[in-house]
Amino acid sequence: MFESVQGLLDEHDSIQAQLGDPAVYADQKLARKLGRRSAQLNGIVEAYHKWHALHDDLAAAKEMAAEDPDFAAEVPELEEALEAAAARLTRLLIPRDPDDARNVILEVKGGEGGDEAALFAGDLLRMYTRYAESRGWKTEIISSTESDLGGYKDVQVAVKGSSNDPAEGVYARLKFEGGVHRVQRVPVTESQGRIHTSAAGVLVLPEVDEPEELEINQNDLKIDVYRSSGPGGQSVNTTDSAVRITHLPTGIVVAMQNEKSQLQNREAGMRVLRARILAHQQEQIDAENSAQRKSQIRTMDRSERIRTYNYPENRIADHRTGYKAYNLDQVMNGDLEPVIQSAIEMDEQARLDAIGD
Repeated sequence: MFESVQGLLDEHDSIQAQLGDPAVYADQKLARKLGRRSAQLNGIVEAYHKWHALHDDLAAAKEMAAEDPDFAAEVPELEEALEAAAARLTRLLIPRDPDDARNVILEVKGGEGGDEAALFAGDLLRMYTRYAESRGWKTEIISSTESDLGGYKDVQVAVKGSSNDPAEGVYARLKFEGGVHRVQRVPVTESQGRIHTSAAGVLVLPEVDEPEELEINQNDLKIDVYRSSGPGGQSVNTTDSAVRITHLPTGIVVAMQNEKSQLQNREAGMRVLRARILAHQQEQIDAENSAQRKSQIRTMDRSERIRTYNYPENRIADHRTGYKAYNLDQVMNGDLEPVIQSAIEMDEQARLDAIGD
């Protein structure tokens, strides 16, 4: 059982030897890559050693059981512990999404519902920001378009973690948030107290660590500059500082106007463009590998309705996993982990089932 682990143990030993060589750190890109892989393998190595130790303990207890009642009493407990250890190791051996350890660029866009949808988009942003704070992550708003009532027509925020462990990566936790989030509540603009339904779309993109990691030919870019638009007054630039970048091979378009300088907007635009191109490449890979695609419940677009937030009933419901709870107030304040965990567990089970097919 678990014969395939030996190759991973050998790889782990090799990586530890490389990380112990000071010369490796002259290449920061290589050092980061090795550090990430080491973090991913650490859990597998630890789980394997625990399983192996329990396996040996159980064998010894069974051998001594006939002579010593104390050993016989240990057998059921060791069998249960061994089964749990085997289950944990099996889950750790499930092939991970290669982007799990990455940071993300999260986009929230108000959908149908006008001002109420924009307000809900702002509420979602606050939820994700509070959740990020609870995990020790940092957030940075890259671009935003505010609505008249204080919500967001659209907003892009970078979320950055500090762990190399893919299981604890920002993308590993947030990738299942992509899709349509539906809200049912009485809008602040509703004078009759009627419940309205509106929605916001969320897009989660793994962020490229370094520009060199994803090469973009400058000849493939069309860059337009224009004057920023806004509600008037000081928020409207008098210079052509806004930037629109079109990646010609894919047709992906990114527009930035929040920064005061054209250079800053261009840098922010390229940051988002790289993330979208990386996501586009992964979509193509998933499309070619139908088994992998079926094993994942995440979505790269905003077309799938994934969740409903019902304020009158204080209810949160995930339509993919069946998760339901009546603590919406806590969820909107950042207590999102149980909802996210339900998606992670469903995805892991789907991957396990795919391996067995």
